[in-house]
Order: sequence, then C-alpha cells, then structure tokens
Amino acid sequence: MRFSVLGRTSVLSAVLVFAGCASGPGSIYVPVGGQPTQAPEPPKASTDDAPESRVWRKSEQPAEPAQPETGRDSSAPSYSASGDTLSPAALSLVREADNLLASGDTRGAIARLERAQRIAPRSAEVYFKLSEAYVAADQLGSAEQFTLKGLSLAGDNARLQRAGWLLLADIRRARGNVAGADQAEARASAL
Repeated sequence: MRFSVLGRTSVLSAVLVFAGCASGPGSIYVPVGGQPTQAPEPPKASTDDAPESRVWRKSEQPAEPAQPETGRDSSAPSYSASGDTLSPAALSLVREADNLLASGDTRGAIARLERAQRIAPRSAEVYFKLSEAYVAADQLGSAEQFTLKGLSLAGDNARLQRAGWLLLADIRRARGNVAGADQAEARASAL
C-alpha cells in the first residue's frame, strides 16, 4: 500500500492534533529508558522576597492576622444595644400616621409608617407603630410579625421591650393564642 505525500502529511497532522489534545498535569512522553518524566517544578520564590511581591494561589494564601475592629468591642453582640433614634423625617411621618389612625384612615397610616420604616429601618418604635396600624386594619398576622421585628430591635431599652411584649400579648390574645399571650405578658412583667 502506497501513501502519497499528501496522505502522509494528513496522517502526520492528525497524529499531532490528537497528541496535542492529550495534555494533562504531567508529560505523557515516555523516553526510551521507560521512566515517565514529570513536568518541571515552578520556580520557588526566594526567601528574601517581600510577601507583598509574591503572587499567591487562593489555596496557598497565608492567613492574615486578625486585626481588631475600631470602635467595636469584640465581646459585644452583633445587634445594636438599642434601636435607632427617629430622624426628624421619620418622626414627622409617625405623627402623620397617628393622626390618620385617629381619623380612621388605616391605609394612609400604614403607607406613612412604611415610608418611616424605609427611613429608619432599625427603629423599634416604627415597627411597633406599624404593628398597631395593622391591628387597626385587622391584619393580625402582619401585626404580630412587625411586633416581633420591633422586639428584636429594641435592644436593652426596657421601656420599648415592655411595650412590645404587651402589644404582642394583645395581638396573640386577639388571634386566639392564649398561651402565647400569657408568655408575652410574663416576659413584659419580668422587665
């Protein structure tokens, strides 16, 4: 069987293409002696290089020493010890909502309180006011959730916590959860 020059070139090209596809972590070339060769090791960084000049792989990165945070006690809880104070804009919206609730416009009051909540998202007072507005709208499930959120933001403010637990007790009692109401009242009296 005779191969033409063109045929030999095609066969040689195909072999080279397939050989190029078989690359991996080490060389596949086996010399005449029968021992496979390993890929050469990457050059090691000298010990006198500064650590900033070395390029680290993600898996090789040295652990950075823990740096103390400024302005926070490391033993302090991650939540705020007390809720945010109301800004003048949020306070104005809460007062508007109180007036709207007094006139019977619960939807308008809820809209104002939701705006106040966006301005002061960590204010327990806003959440408690939202809860009261949802009670007036006879949406007790939402009222309970807003009360719980307000309690989580009340921090160590005993006055706010007591008001929140009593509000939660009233909501739970209105929903028919007498045991939950009793627990909330017990928490309020413990403060």
